[in-house]
Amino acid sequence: MKQYLLLILLFTVGYTFAQIRLEGTVKDSIGTPLELANVIAINQATQKLDAYGITNNEGRYKLSVEKNTAYTIQVSYVGMKTAQASLETKDAPVIKNFTLQVDNALEAVELVYEMPVTVKGDTIVYNADSFKSGTERKLGDVLKKLPGVELNDDGEIEVEGKTVGKVMVEGKDFFDGDSKLAVENIPANAVDKVEVLKNYAEVSQLRGVTNNQDNIAINIKLKEGKKKFWFGTVTGGIGDSPDETLFLAQPKLFYYSPEYSINLIGDLNNIGEVAFTRRDYFKFTGGFRSPSRSSGTNIDLGSNDIGFLTLQNNRAKYINTKFGAANFSYAPKKTLDFSGFAIFSNSRTDLQENRSITFTNPDLNVPDEDTESNTTQRSDLGMLKLSANYKPNVNNQLDYDVLARTSKESQNQIFVSSVIGDIDQNETITPFSINQNLNYYYTLNDNNIFALEVQHLFQDEDPFYNAILEDKANYENTANALGLENAQIDYNIAQEKRVKSNQLDAKIDYWNVLNTKSDLNFTLGTIYSEQDFNSNIFQYLDNGDRLQSSTNIPNALDGNAINYTFSDVYLGLHYRLKLGIFTFRPGVSAHAYSAKNNQFNVSYTDNFFRLLPDFNTRIQLKNSEQIIFNYRMSTNFTDVNQLARGLVLNNYNALYSGEQELESALAHNVNLSYFSFNMFNYTNVVGRLSYSKTIDRIRTTSQFQPGSVVRVISPFNSDFADENASASGRIEKTVGKFKARVNGNFNYAKFNQIINSVRSVNENYTYTYRTSLSTNFREAPNFEIGYRHTIQDNDQGANRTKFFTRAPSVEFDALILKKFTFKTDYSYNNFSDEEKTINSFEFWNASLSYRKDQDSKWEFEVRATNILDTKSQNRSNAGNVSVSAIEYFIQPRFVTFRLRYEL
Repeated sequence: MKQYLLLILLFTVGYTFAQIRLEGTVKDSIGTPLELANVIAINQATQKLDAYGITNNEGRYKLSVEKNTAYTIQVSYVGMKTAQASLETKDAPVIKNFTLQVDNALEAVELVYEMPVTVKGDTIVYNADSFKSGTERKLGDVLKKLPGVELNDDGEIEVEGKTVGKVMVEGKDFFDGDSKLAVENIPANAVDKVEVLKNYAEVSQLRGVTNNQDNIAINIKLKEGKKKFWFGTVTGGIGDSPDETLFLAQPKLFYYSPEYSINLIGDLNNIGEVAFTRRDYFKFTGGFRSPSRSSGTNIDLGSNDIGFLTLQNNRAKYINTKFGAANFSYAPKKTLDFSGFAIFSNSRTDLQENRSITFTNPDLNVPDEDTESNTTQRSDLGMLKLSANYKPNVNNQLDYDVLARTSKESQNQIFVSSVIGDIDQNETITPFSINQNLNYYYTLNDNNIFALEVQHLFQDEDPFYNAILEDKANYENTANALGLENAQIDYNIAQEKRVKSNQLDAKIDYWNVLNTKSDLNFTLGTIYSEQDFNSNIFQYLDNGDRLQSSTNIPNALDGNAINYTFSDVYLGLHYRLKLGIFTFRPGVSAHAYSAKNNQFNVSYTDNFFRLLPDFNTRIQLKNSEQIIFNYRMSTNFTDVNQLARGLVLNNYNALYSGEQELESALAHNVNLSYFSFNMFNYTNVVGRLSYSKTIDRIRTTSQFQPGSVVRVISPFNSDFADENASASGRIEKTVGKFKARVNGNFNYAKFNQIINSVRSVNENYTYTYRTSLSTNFREAPNFEIGYRHTIQDNDQGANRTKFFTRAPSVEFDALILKKFTFKTDYSYNNFSDEEKTINSFEFWNASLSYRKDQDSKWEFEVRATNILDTKSQNRSNAGNVSVSAIEYFIQPRFVTFRLRYEL
């Protein structure tokens, strides 16, 4: 690999020295510098665009062009006549200045080539064809080549370090609430323009008065031949493996017109290509955002999901998935829009893991544990959203959305513990939820704007847990504490749990625009939630009867039947003021809180009043450069799970008993961000610093049984403050056809807990460094080399562990003879601690496809995954009381043949 890297480095250096710099200024007729003027260099011999640039605030531009080459230089600016000049480069840098004249006709300028990147205020427009080399097949392949745009490890789009919250196609929502489906499914050849909309406002009436600095949307403009016609791809594939025949079917069909749009996506395969994971399902917001998200109150309804093991990098020992999704929009008239989507996913996954668990404090008399597990997961996930938007005029807008979710999941696990012995675990859950949203916006006049937002959530969860422990002697103490009958073949324990949640979140906003530089915002809002929690632990006896648990654990009770209500009524005031490059937005909200729970005939109520200040400052240094500072004080409330005093089985080795009188926590949050998108020197910089300190944070005390890994966990309000700090930065630099990136992330967490009546202070440090170099040639092969270095440092008082991951990688793609597309990627991972390498593993994938020409409808492909037949991969995990090193087994080498038809 070192030889390949050396060749790439020599090629990069040689290419760089073959270029010279062309620079100058662009001004108007009276000598005023023109910022954001477009400059392109067209090679006269090939008639192709060799370089492009945008002027800075001083009117300066800078291009990297070939030596000894004749160029046509075109300069354009809105409202000005396009200037054009011919020049021939030598071996020395060239300076060329331009003066543009006013174009009174304001006619559209026809250029030989479109600008690859255009900046229009808060909108960045990328011309997709300027970045394509012919090897791209999906939107994600195009986005990775755009300056300032990234795809994160979860497959989501990021711009300026912020996750894109909305993807639209021709202005119509594409599965609102997620960007991954667009990245993986929209065909690359259908994309004409990619519009990045920064400071995006969902409601045009509120664009001038709301803070949208964290809202980024992307709009995909389609090529002309893709409008009012069905387009897309249908892919089928087969392969062979020692255990079964491999199959793949991926239909992806799209239709767009001004009146309506339809998107249909399907994916059925057993080769491990996961179209929609459980994590995607639970992260999928459907575009819903809480009305109280900026009120300073955080109330968590909790999750009662079963303890599903998660896929690592979307890999597992066996994956069989079926996925279907449909998205539509319909506008019967200009004032009314209907839209929605439906998603269904069915999967069966087999996982195999080996864990080495080290407990943090050797004085606790808790033995380290080695475990082996074989798990089968089955999951049916469904989601349906319908939306209506009515806008009779510019002063009124009414929105209604409803999102329904339902699922049926099970997990069967054969577990071997070096301490407990053999355990069979079975878990099931069939939850559902309905989320409704109603918004109304009214503009009385230019100075008075009103908004009403109401959201209601109903959620019903019914997790069931069952564990069969065959080695009774190893579980004897726990069985006695639970009151189990020991005259049985094994200990067969189970738990039924039911949690129903209702939450209403509503607010009314009023904006009084004082002048062009300032406004006042008054908010009256409320949050009301109610949760009912019921659970009971029992034992299956050999004769089929059920024996209710009768615990003798101190301070723990049998079963749960608890009602928990929470309310917050708040009044907020914010003032916004623009002074030059500064925008200040100080504010405060007054909250009247009430939290009440009733269980075991005992009622507890906590009523109090609190003022929560917040402050936001934005410094707009240039059109594409800004600094943002945020401070917010918030109150954090728990969910019903931590209040329930009755004993709950979180796992066979983790029992939980809540605390009825838990109080809220108070948090101070500070963030400082810097963003720069500089098309003059092709440099993008993103930096973030954040710090939070939480007082009265809810933490846990763990009481281990002597000589065992079984523990009883209880929550408490910590007298010691928890702290979190993070820093991240990214620099991206483009020189000609080369793009270099350097990323760095640091995370620090300090928290307190009690283990066997002894206070433990945990400090976790995580460092991640990434660097990459990629090319974007139109006709030559392209590559990307990268390196990732991660340090996981866990200081847990009496014990400290460090794990290191080093991962170089290479990606290569080439269009050969304009008919063959070859792609390959390789990564090497070295996982170690301070003393030795624990494991090293490699992944190598490759594909070769044939298409007769660019306009051909058919494409044939051979794809090989995990060519080196790697059996497993490794990672580390730091928990509250332990640190784990995990070996995770994956699918073997697969070779598939695929046929792709393009509509």
